[in-house]
Amino acid sequence: MPTQHRAIQSRQALIRSAAETFLEKGVPAAGMVEISRRARLSKGALYFHFTSKDDLTLAVRDAALEALQELEDAFTRSTQPLTTAVRDFTTALFGRVESDAVLRAGLRLRPETAPGLGIYALEQRWYALFLDKAVTCGTGGPAGPHATDTEPRRTAQLLTSIVVGLLHLGGEDGTWWDREAIVDLWALLPAAPGRIPAAVPAPAQLPAAG
Repeated sequence: MPTQHRAIQSRQALIRSAAETFLEKGVPAAGMVEISRRARLSKGALYFHFTSKDDLTLAVRDAALEALQELEDAFTRSTQPLTTAVRDFTTALFGRVESDAVLRAGLRLRPETAPGLGIYALEQRWYALFLDKAVTCGTGGPAGPHATDTEPRRTAQLLTSIVVGLLHLGGEDGTWWDREAIVDLWALLPAAPGRIPAAVPAPAQLPAAG
């Protein structure tokens, strides 16, 4: 096996090992020796790739952001109506969170430890993503535009709130992330966007999570 390929595999194994350890013990209690042993690599190999636990934590964050970006890119490319595209994004997201320890650990990192993956940052990120699609593609279904086509901001707010809410709930009870539960929830949405009061603030106006 070429040296460069081995180095890439070792780095990925260490990131995965760190994520699994963070999930089990939390970042503060996770030790570098334990992480290297879980990856079946020497401590020297660990420090060859990462100078400190902070460095390794940021690597977990970056890998999680990369996985998240893949899902968001698929959403952007979707030709489905907005609410259907967000539903598909949501089921793909939580399916990936359940199967991918790195993404799951990344989403649990404290924002002051690894900026970019806190709930507030994700809320801003997804609101912008959904709003852009609502503005460029509209919010109506295949049968024709709805009244909410002229209110992409409020529709994006609603959809963002649902995805962020499911992220919170599923962290305590994984049944919220089941595909069937998400599809059933989405079946209730067609008339919902128009019922949102105009006073509901955009995510940019909401306070950061504590």
